[in-house]
Amino acid sequence: MDKKSNSIKVSARSVDKAVDQALRRLGLSREQVEIEVIKRGSRGLLGLLSEDAVVRVTAKAPSPPPVVETAVPAAAVQKAETVPEPPPAADHDEIARIGTEVLQNLLDHMALHARIAREESSDLVRLNVMGKDLGVLIGRRGETLRDLQYLTCLLVSRRRQRWPNLIVDVEHYKSRREKLLTDLARRMADRVRSTGEPMSLEPMPAYERRIVHLALRDDPDVFTESSGQDEKRRVVILPKS
Repeated sequence: MDKKSNSIKVSARSVDKAVDQALRRLGLSREQVEIEVIKRGSRGLLGLLSEDAVVRVTAKAPSPPPVVETAVPAAAVQKAETVPEPPPAADHDEIARIGTEVLQNLLDHMALHARIAREESSDLVRLNVMGKDLGVLIGRRGETLRDLQYLTCLLVSRRRQRWPNLIVDVEHYKSRREKLLTDLARRMADRVRSTGEPMSLEPMPAYERRIVHLALRDDPDVFTESSGQDEKRRVVILPKS
C-alpha cells in the first residue's frame, strides 16, 4: 500500500474480486474510493484459460467544506457559462446498445436462440436474456452466468475504453436470487435479534454478499461482515452491542 496516497494494488480472479479484496484491506466502501483497472484479466470463454485481473484502489480525498453562497447580480449569472454533463440516460443507452450487440453475438456463437430485453434501472444497464432451455447459461449457483456477464463487460469495455456498469441476467435469475437473498438476510437477522447469537450464511460470490450487506445496512439491531477466503467467503450477521 502507498501510504501517501492511501492506494493499494490487488490482483484476483476477476475485477470484482480484486476490488472487494482492496476495499476490505482499506476498510472503505466503493463510494469512498476511485478504482483503476490496470489489467482486466482474461477468463476466456466461460472460465477457460483464465488470467488474474489487477486493480488499483485509491481513497478519495475528503470533501471540501461547503461554500457559503453570497448574492450575485442577475446579469453576472447570465454571463456565466457552464458546460452541462452528458445525461446519464444517454450513456446508459450507448452501453445498452453495445452490450446487446456483444451479448447477441456470444449467444449466436453458442447456437442459442434467445432474445435480449433491456430492463429499466436508474443506476445501471440490465440486459435480460429470455428464451427456452437457457439453464446452460446459468450454471451451478450462477457460475456460468457470472462468466457470461464478465465476458460481455470485457468486450464492451474494449469498445468504450472503460468498464461498463452492466448486468447480464437470464430469465430474471439474478432478480429472483436477489429477492431470495434479501428475504433470507432479514429472516436470519430476526433470528440473531431473538437469540443474540451470530449467524453465518452459506459461502457466496462477492455480488451476492453485497446484496446481503445492503439488505441489512440500515438495520438498527444487527450488522454484517464477511468472513473466510476466496470461494469459502461468507456473510456473518452479528448483533449490535
